[in-house]
Amino acid sequence: MAGDPRRWQIGLVGYGEVGRILAEDLRQQDVKVSAYDIKLGGEQGASLQGHAAKFGVALATSHAELAAKSDFIISAVTASQAVPVAKACAAAINQGPWFLDFNSASPGAKQRAAALIDGAAGRYVEGAVMTSVPPYRIKVPLLLGGPGARELEPLLNAIGFAAKVASDKLGVSSAVKMCRSIMIKGLEAMVIESFTTARAYGVEDAVLPSLAETFPGIDWEELGAYCFQRVIEHGRRRAEEVREVAETVREAGLTPWSAQGTAERQAWMADLADEGLFGLRGSGEFARSADWRTEADRILAKINRTK
Repeated sequence: MAGDPRRWQIGLVGYGEVGRILAEDLRQQDVKVSAYDIKLGGEQGASLQGHAAKFGVALATSHAELAAKSDFIISAVTASQAVPVAKACAAAINQGPWFLDFNSASPGAKQRAAALIDGAAGRYVEGAVMTSVPPYRIKVPLLLGGPGARELEPLLNAIGFAAKVASDKLGVSSAVKMCRSIMIKGLEAMVIESFTTARAYGVEDAVLPSLAETFPGIDWEELGAYCFQRVIEHGRRRAEEVREVAETVREAGLTPWSAQGTAERQAWMADLADEGLFGLRGSGEFARSADWRTEADRILAKINRTK
């Protein structure tokens, strides 16, 4: 395997929002990038192929093809696919490539994925992405974990990442991410539930000022718009992540009542988005309303139609 990370052949498993951002920023440095996504064979295939052509990303036809030719593999898929992707890549990796698990999975899932990759002579490192990727792009704060984390850290940072080692022990960085997500994804779900209910009763003009008085450092109007936007657009992925959060809570010996409710609310919003309630997915207006009331009113109108 090439020692200079700028000469690596980097393979991205998952060519969604995160994968495409990483591809763009790596290609800007002339790093070789290939990608594979199961959606390449579906409705989104044409747009993904267009993006790859624009940025010079080679598309693979399978996990095995991607893994076989990569010096460094980044798995950036939905949380439920973290272990299956590791298994699919492990069957074909050679020459001891690095495998960075970018996924929001539980510590237990990361440990199972690591056993698959390390057992196939790969070098597994877990990564916990600590905030939303788009504002930071490749420099999103990233916590690394596992026996190879300290060796990988400077290599990643040499190609633009903002990685920091959390622990040499697998599962620690994921636990940080999962515990944070109980709060962050839970807040999103609570904002949607609280604000939509307040709108239904016509009391939002009393509720939001009351929240601002209790938590004066938060712009609740802005936060409301942001929460609706992000959950409408990414609720399915968030629901999967929070199910992993719930598993993390169970692994700690607690019952994940809050996480379970958050996952249900996020998935419910994803279902409404898939039905087209918030407009055409992929259009310029989808999930971009600056006023959360617009989306809350759409939800309430649907509820009233189905009563």
